[in-house]
Formats: sequence, C-alpha cells, structure tokens
Amino acid sequence: MSLHPTLQPYADAWTHSIEAISELVEPLAEADWNGRTPCPGWSVRDIVSHVIGLDCEMYGDPRPIHTLPRDLFHVTNDLQRYMEMQVDVRRHHTAPEMTSELEYTVIRRNRQLRNESRQPTTMVRGPLGTELTLEESMRLHAFNVWVHEQDLRAALGRPGNLDSPGAHIARDALLAELPAVVAEKADAPRSSAVVFDVHGPIEFLRTIRVDIQGRGTLETAPALGPAAAFTLDWETYVRLACGRVTAEAVADRVKAEGEPELTAAVLRNFAVTR
Repeated sequence: MSLHPTLQPYADAWTHSIEAISELVEPLAEADWNGRTPCPGWSVRDIVSHVIGLDCEMYGDPRPIHTLPRDLFHVTNDLQRYMEMQVDVRRHHTAPEMTSELEYTVIRRNRQLRNESRQPTTMVRGPLGTELTLEESMRLHAFNVWVHEQDLRAALGRPGNLDSPGAHIARDALLAELPAVVAEKADAPRSSAVVFDVHGPIEFLRTIRVDIQGRGTLETAPALGPAAAFTLDWETYVRLACGRVTAEAVADRVKAEGEPELTAAVLRNFAVTR
C-alpha cells in the first residue's frame, strides 16, 4: 500500500460512498434517472454525472469541450457553470451508459488510489484553475461524494449511511464553517457564545465563541448562558448546511432558543455549500 496514511481515511470514505452510489443506481429503470433530487436543479442522472465528472478530473482526464444552454436557471455563477459542464454533457445518456461509465470510472480511480505515492502536501488542480493540496482535494472529494450519496438516497427513498466514514468527514468539514456562519454571516454579538447540540447517528455538542474582535472559534466545551442555542438531528443539520432545505421547511425539527433576531440570522446563513 503506497497511499500516505494521512490520505487513507479519505480514500476509504470515497470508496464506501461510491460503492453505495453504484448499488443505488444499478437497478434503476430509465425513468428513475430523471427523478428530482434535493440538490437544486439536478436529477438523479445529473448527480451521477457530477460524481463521474469529479472522479474523471481527479484521475487527470481533460474537461469536456461543451457549450452550456442558456436556460439553466439554477446556474448563476462561475463555479456552478464549471460544475455544470460535466453534468450537461451527459444529460441525454441512457441508464446503461451511465452505469457503465460509473463502473469504469470507479475501476480507474481505484487503480489510481492503489498506486498513489504522492505526499499529502503535493499541489494538484482544483476547480476554475485553482490549486490545492492533494490532502485538501481528497478530503473535499470524500465530503462531496457522501453529500451526493445522501441526495440520491433522499430522491430514491433509500435512507442510510448517515454514520458512514464519509459522514464523519462531512461533520468535520461542516463544523469548520460554523465560526464564519455565526460570527461573520449572522453577525453574532461580540463576547458571546452560540451552542449547537446535534443528536442522531452522529452526535456532537459544539460552541462557537465570538471574541471581542468579532472572530469566531469552534470549541467542544459547553457555554453557560449562550446568546443562542440550537438542538437538531444530524440529518437535518446536513440538509440545512448543504442548502438542501430552508429553515422554514424543517422548523419542526429545529429547536432554537435565544435572541430571535440572532437565531433567525444563524439559520438564514446556515448553508455553506449547495
């Protein structure tokens, strides 16, 4: 095994999620591929196309040369246009074409991971010509593929894997965004604390403390007399943080206590990815 130990958890999480996706879509009838998912603007086929495209690019394949139609109303910025290219180029592919390409892509990527000998700090290509470390790239990819596995499960009525290896990577990725959500986007008061109590397949209690300069930090210690406190289940946390639902749509699953304007601001800005 040549893969660096630091990278192994991300490879394991990707493997677990991609195999789950393959199992979910293999038996689907042609019509099922057009079903809507919680990911805005994307069908089941689109999600799988996106995952295939991501892995093809991580393998090193060139991006497709393709002109996007102008009526894709869910595409509003450069990053979305970048991501949509791999999706739109496959929009007319049949179910057998999709499952065959997914299987072939997984085989190639598994071979690549088995032979991966680069260091975690190696710089690699990212979206829109950016560069990031191999570790960052693999962590982000494991997170993305798990989130899209959950999109497919929601669309197909097949819940599961909310505590899988990818789920734990998603937890850490989403928690890393919480200080910015609370301190910057929601503009929580300085010298205050906001608590998040999450239960379900993955459980955690985290506090965001905002210092006198208005900077937020993530802590595991509970806070006495927080400015706001939220209690919700892990699945709802993920759906909110990934922009799959609005706070109004899951109001019955979120208990928010504290200053109403602050709790509303936090929930309004909770989505960190879409």
